[in-house]
Amino acid sequence: MKIKKILVSQPKPSTPKSPYFELAEKNNVKIDFRQFIQVEGITAKDFRQQKINILDHSAVVFTSRTAIDHFFRISEENRTVIPDDMKYFCISEATAFYLQKYIVYRKRKIFHSTGKFADLVDVMKKHKDEKFLVPLSDIHKQEIPDLLNKSKLKYTKATFYRTVSSDLSDIKAVDYDMLVFFSPSGIASLFQNFPDFKQNEIVIASFGPATAKAVTEAGLRLDLQAPMPQAPSMTAALELYIKQHNKK
Repeated sequence: MKIKKILVSQPKPSTPKSPYFELAEKNNVKIDFRQFIQVEGITAKDFRQQKINILDHSAVVFTSRTAIDHFFRISEENRTVIPDDMKYFCISEATAFYLQKYIVYRKRKIFHSTGKFADLVDVMKKHKDEKFLVPLSDIHKQEIPDLLNKSKLKYTKATFYRTVSSDLSDIKAVDYDMLVFFSPSGIASLFQNFPDFKQNEIVIASFGPATAKAVTEAGLRLDLQAPMPQAPSMTAALELYIKQHNKK
């Protein structure tokens, strides 16, 4: 089956130079974007029910800007004053710079990594006497607690926000040749919004092993999995697939 219409379960890229736009123009296919999942903050009351005291910790670990936003939101709503000597460990330099929205950056102890959580843990191990608070979504990579446990660091994992399915009720039918997913939550959202979904000839592409597993566990046929050696990105994998099937 030729691929003419693709639905990517992510927000539309903000830059006109996105490889998705180049892919669409180069291969004469239509690509729509729709966020299948979204993040919502938990309430201050829900946070208190976790019986976690932020001030029992000497350092906070941030894996995203979203985590930063909800950490400071919950702190404010619970009237928790974050001490000036709190240390911050961030997944990347860009995430670290985002802290300027809430604190005087140059007056704080801030550490960052290269974008990989394993590398951030290596940074944290140099401060093994700290007690780390890790703000996360209710759905997160298992790699995070696994690496922290392996490193024997003192930490508390806390839910500050949730990953929930988006409302896709305005989409009357899944009228696409291909669906592209990036997380298990995206698959869950598909069936929450379209409980009678039948794959039939629709091609399903997934990124990452966890998403691929979710596709097959949902009883769907996985037609394209990325990354792969010859295609490290989803757009590269899509291009290979389209060229192979649209030339027939």
